[in-house]
Amino acid sequence: MDTGDTAWVLTSAALVLLMTPGLAFFYGGMVRSKSVLNMMMMSLGAMAVVGVLWVLFGYSMAFGGDVGGGLLGKPFEFFGLDGLLAADSLFGKIPSTVFVAFQAMFAIITVALISGAIADRARFGPWLLFAGLWATIVYFPVAHWVFDFDGKDEAGNVIDPGGWIANKLLAIDFAGGTAVHINAGAAGLALAIVLGKRVGWPKEPMKPHSLPLVVLGAGLLWFGWFGFNAGSALGANGTAGVTFVNTIVATCAAMLGWLLTERIRDGKATTLGAASGVIAGLVAITPACSAVTPIGAIAIGAITGVLCALAVSLKYRFGFDDSLDVVGVHLVGGLSGTILIGFFASEAAPAKINGLFYGGGFDQLWRQAVGAFAVLGYSFVLSLALGYLVKFTVGFRATEEAEVASIDESEHAERAYEYGSLTSARGTGKPSVAAGATAVLEGSNKK
Repeated sequence: MDTGDTAWVLTSAALVLLMTPGLAFFYGGMVRSKSVLNMMMMSLGAMAVVGVLWVLFGYSMAFGGDVGGGLLGKPFEFFGLDGLLAADSLFGKIPSTVFVAFQAMFAIITVALISGAIADRARFGPWLLFAGLWATIVYFPVAHWVFDFDGKDEAGNVIDPGGWIANKLLAIDFAGGTAVHINAGAAGLALAIVLGKRVGWPKEPMKPHSLPLVVLGAGLLWFGWFGFNAGSALGANGTAGVTFVNTIVATCAAMLGWLLTERIRDGKATTLGAASGVIAGLVAITPACSAVTPIGAIAIGAITGVLCALAVSLKYRFGFDDSLDVVGVHLVGGLSGTILIGFFASEAAPAKINGLFYGGGFDQLWRQAVGAFAVLGYSFVLSLALGYLVKFTVGFRATEEAEVASIDESEHAERAYEYGSLTSARGTGKPSVAAGATAVLEGSNKK
């Protein structure tokens, strides 16, 4: 065991866990004030459900011994983490439980990402049911495909086969462009179709109720994303350094690309656009951060920033109500970052692969495309089936009355913001401070 590597991966796991509350702020700020709590609770609920399932059988399905030609790990090999708690149980140079914890955070945020596509209209209980089913049937197998590498002996012989995308297709996905972002984006598209449009969409304006919350969420996500990407090196080493730098510059370039697109198209660069550009850049560099140089990272970020800024309008053209642009940012951004590896990969980076622009031909490009679209198709079809299953059994969508009035109150019996009344809280009938301030302002306006 290497104590330095262990400390870094533990820190990275905590950073990645922080991303889910960060996502709750990001999504919560983007919805209307009457549904902010429901939106945030969908992220928090994903933490609860997936965290338990991961320990029971999720880790085994993703990283247990292969039982299907690279398609699935043994579901009960490590049930309840049995056999992984011993001090000498290692995953590489870190304790097995540290790797379990790190990967648990990926499973949690992947499920939480989907919720943005169905904001303002999903019931909380059915969402938790869907989250558990989707994690089990979609995420855990795909994590096996992408993240479970063959175990080999000292002579290089495979003694513990892993997932087909990582080991047979040899597509590069360092930290989850396919398993996390394409996976969640495809599921978001499926659920947007299953639940249908929000009441009044797209005719009524449905603007973010708190842009400061959006920016706070984006900042927390960017902060946590260093654990997401650099932590995937599974050590405090040079690969972590390269991925850390690439995560910085790709994100900056994507923000600039998004803002430039807004400026040309709409005449203004917006705060929401800056925050969205940050997320688009983070999504795009996730699969590529170990395969490209910082120059390649800048190119991937800039291209993806422009593509995602344009893609968010697709929902209006095709008529699906992806409330918070999960499709436009995560699906399109994940596809962009994954496929662009085939162009910008450089053997100067830790992955040691050359893409098309570095003399490597089309070999890596086709591998990236097959991996990306395989995950997209698998996730979309099964997410559509699971969404309809929940819809026709327990009901997925809130009633129209609840949606129009306040889904926060109908689902959680709470409101995010309590506004002061014109009388004091003690019921004395005396004007409150807020009421006095209002009277002064009204008097000034009359004058």
